[in-house]
Amino acid sequence: MREENQSSTWEFILLGVTGQQGQEDFFFVLFLFIYPITVVGNLLIILAILSDSRLHNPMYFLLANLSLVDIFFSTVTIPKMLANHLLGTKVISFGGCLTQMYFMIALGNTDSYMLAAMAYDRAMAISRPLHYTTIMSLWSCILLVVASWVIGNANALPHTLLTANLSFCGSKEVANFYCDISPLLKLSCSDIHFNVKMMYLGVGIFSVPLLCIIISYVHVFSTVLQVPSTQSIRKAFSTCGSHLTVVSLYYGTVMGMYFRPLTSYSLKDAVITVMYMAVTPMLNPFIYSLRNRDMKAALKKLFHSRSSS
Repeated sequence: MREENQSSTWEFILLGVTGQQGQEDFFFVLFLFIYPITVVGNLLIILAILSDSRLHNPMYFLLANLSLVDIFFSTVTIPKMLANHLLGTKVISFGGCLTQMYFMIALGNTDSYMLAAMAYDRAMAISRPLHYTTIMSLWSCILLVVASWVIGNANALPHTLLTANLSFCGSKEVANFYCDISPLLKLSCSDIHFNVKMMYLGVGIFSVPLLCIIISYVHVFSTVLQVPSTQSIRKAFSTCGSHLTVVSLYYGTVMGMYFRPLTSYSLKDAVITVMYMAVTPMLNPFIYSLRNRDMKAALKKLFHSRSSS
């Protein structure tokens, strides 16, 4: 019986952001606009950092890796949504669904730990400036990046394996425009109690970098307040303001999406994922470059060298 249930669901139906055709057309145009900007914007950040030796320091090394994660993160879901809309289909294979879910969880977790590493870097730069180069050495930065990727993939693997072993004998309609763990669990006719416990454990693991970010900025602001000059406060905000903006956007949408009971998940919640999956990765390059003179200079240098060649 289990084999029959498994073999009868080699495909799922992605209902989309809202499930209404007129609104789906709007989101198609929106994603068609957002995705190229996301890829090009983050790619320019990476190229600018690689090409300008003044940006070869821990902060920009971590930023380049964050931009790389954001490119992958958007690519996991948006191209499939665009292709389905163009082809007039909403079908995704069972294997494709699990693959999409795996990389979405893995890259989402990697993104969060990368943001935590950037917060730690800023905390060390402001609270321990004399020891900064020793603490944030090249090997330390590489270790932080590798650890982010390892933890992200380690968190995604058990959820994917557990979901792969479920039976889906009822509706195949996934209430989202990509395969997410919550709507998939709602479709299963198996016992999902252990899966739900693992999902909330995953949310707990996902919350660890947020705690690290909070602790890092407590150190930052406690250091700044010890020397309460206007210049030191302005320097702290100019250094950390962009990162805090990105963290607020990212975790604000994540909390709205996942920090809730499974039973309250509905199709309307997919609207929040538009911010989480598409808008935030698109905005990150603008947030980090518009308020950063060094990044602006590096981008101008990059464009000038390309136009000259």
